[in-house]
Amino acid sequence: MTDQEQPPQPAVASCYRHPDRETGITCTRCDRPICPACMIAAAVGYQCPDCVRGGATAMRAARPRTLAGGTVTSDPRLVTKILIGINAAVFLAVLISGDRLVTDLGMLGYAIDPGTYTWIGVAAGEWFRMVTAAFLHQQIWHIGLNMMGLWFLGGPLEAALGRIRYVALYLLSALGGSTLSYLLAEQNQLSLGASGAIFGLFGATAVLMRYLRYDMRPIAVLLGLNLVITFTWSGIAWQAHIGGLVAGAAVAYGMVRAPQSRQTLVQVLTCAVVLLAIVVACVIRTTQLLGAV
Repeated sequence: MTDQEQPPQPAVASCYRHPDRETGITCTRCDRPICPACMIAAAVGYQCPDCVRGGATAMRAARPRTLAGGTVTSDPRLVTKILIGINAAVFLAVLISGDRLVTDLGMLGYAIDPGTYTWIGVAAGEWFRMVTAAFLHQQIWHIGLNMMGLWFLGGPLEAALGRIRYVALYLLSALGGSTLSYLLAEQNQLSLGASGAIFGLFGATAVLMRYLRYDMRPIAVLLGLNLVITFTWSGIAWQAHIGGLVAGAAVAYGMVRAPQSRQTLVQVLTCAVVLLAIVVACVIRTTQLLGAV
């Protein structure tokens, strides 16, 4: 056979993403030709960027989810442990510094500081008090009961909701408690709102147990006992308890009842509505207090 009679050589394939680059390598998943710039090493051979992206998306979609759509984690009590640690650290700081820290961070509507003769409180622009008050304790029995409630109620809720949703629930419950204190308590009454967040966990637990059709009697008895203590013991800021309870139940209801097709959107809107109600109530109260001075 002469040179002119030799069969034609097969054409070399070109990369599907770079047609001007010839290559003899193909993707092990889709079998499309890929050049060295597009080759991504896989367990066997090489894959193209599109298949790698698609695989990563599929893996994310296949991750196990909590009841409320959160990501399942290896430690479902991590946030609860952190919250307990923060509360314990603030309690130690209160013991070391004395009552001044409570005065500076506790929930207070509007009053004159006897030391500086200046206006202090939420109405004076100290909005941080609505959050910091939720981490304050003065008595060992107070922090002991609250942290016990946080551990036994918070852990299951964190596992059911996921970390981000659980943090939103806790903070909105705390703000709900501080808001009702701001609205109904005496403007110069200093209070600690730590129990507001815990009562929010009570409300959320009741909603979750109702949704799962669990026996409601244990949580009903425990909540009823705490409400009796709230309204019979002196020196308890009942407004924070009720405000936290209502806010926690509302947030939890929106989270567990959200339809699967729009779960995240409904949950975000629920938190936004609760937060908006808190802001509006605080603005109205602030206007009243400043107008009365």
